[in-house]
Amino acid sequence: MSDLVPLIGEPLALDLVNTRPLLPDGPADLLATPAGLAGWLSAQAGRLDGSGVLDAGAEASRAWEGLTGDDVTAVHAVRDDVAVALGRVRRGERPPAAALDGLNRAQRAAPAIRELTWDGRAGDAGGGIVVTPRRSGPPGVRLAAWLAEAAGDLLADPGVGRVRECEADDCVMLFLPAHPRRRWCSAARCGNRARVARYYQRHKAT
Repeated sequence: MSDLVPLIGEPLALDLVNTRPLLPDGPADLLATPAGLAGWLSAQAGRLDGSGVLDAGAEASRAWEGLTGDDVTAVHAVRDDVAVALGRVRRGERPPAAALDGLNRAQRAAPAIRELTWDGRAGDAGGGIVVTPRRSGPPGVRLAAWLAEAAGDLLADPGVGRVRECEADDCVMLFLPAHPRRRWCSAARCGNRARVARYYQRHKAT
C-alpha cells in the first residue's frame, strides 16, 4: 500500500489526523488541495449518511466537485485542533483550551438540525413525517462541523487512551487497536515492511 493512499477505517477523527503521513522526503499532506480533500471524502462516503453535510438531493459521487481553497482551510483548522487535543488527551493530559475552542466554534458554525418533511409515500396511511439531518452554510463549514463533532466523540470516549502510534520508525499514523497486540497502522503499509526489514537484518548478520 502506498503511503500516499489515505489510511481509513479508524474513527473518523483519526482518519483525519492520518492525512499527514511521513514520507521519505518529509511530511506530506493528502488534503493539500480541493482535489485531495474530494478524494478523501469520497473514500469516507459511507460515513456521510446522516451527517447533514451533503445538500438535499446531491449525488454523493459529484458532491465534492465544487470544493475550494477556503473549504480546505476550514478542514485544516479542525485537523490541527484535533491533532493537538488528541496528543494530550490520549496521554491523560489536559488539552489546550484553544484547541477545544476551535472545535466548538466549528460545530457552532453549522450545527446539525433534524429537518422535518412530509413524505407522501411513507407510512401505511398514505404519508408520514421524515426526519433528515441537515447543516447549513458553505460546504467547508459543514465539513468542518461534521469533523469537529467526530473529534468530540473520540476525545470524550473513555477508550481514547488506547490510541497508539504505529511502531514503524518512519510512520506517524495513529490507530485505535481492537486487539492489544496490534503494533502497526496497517499490515500492508508497515507490518510487511517491518517483517521484510527484520528478514534482511537477520540474513545480513549471517
